[in-house]
Amino acid sequence: MTYKYRFNPVAAYEYEDAYFWYSMISDKLGDDFLKVSEERIKLICNYPYCYRNTYRSLREISLKKYPYTIIYDIDEQRKTIIITAVYHHRRNPKRKYRRKK
Repeated sequence: MTYKYRFNPVAAYEYEDAYFWYSMISDKLGDDFLKVSEERIKLICNYPYCYRNTYRSLREISLKKYPYTIIYDIDEQRKTIIITAVYHHRRNPKRKYRRKK
């Protein structure tokens, strides 16, 4: 069964910020970032329990070619993936698993 997904507000901002950063360098790079991200999100929605469970109920998957990890939680009752962070690998690792709704 395919799950739906949604971004929490902080993760949505991080995702848009990363996209705009790559778009400023090149439109093609920004489009490729979106493509790679959407492929990973699709994988998460199809196989939510397949990826690393690294902290409490949070799971993560890295993006190919980009230094980002998508961190997510699974709401089994609503069959929804909640993306809690789009984490850049150079950021402070102590904030990686913060949970803001």
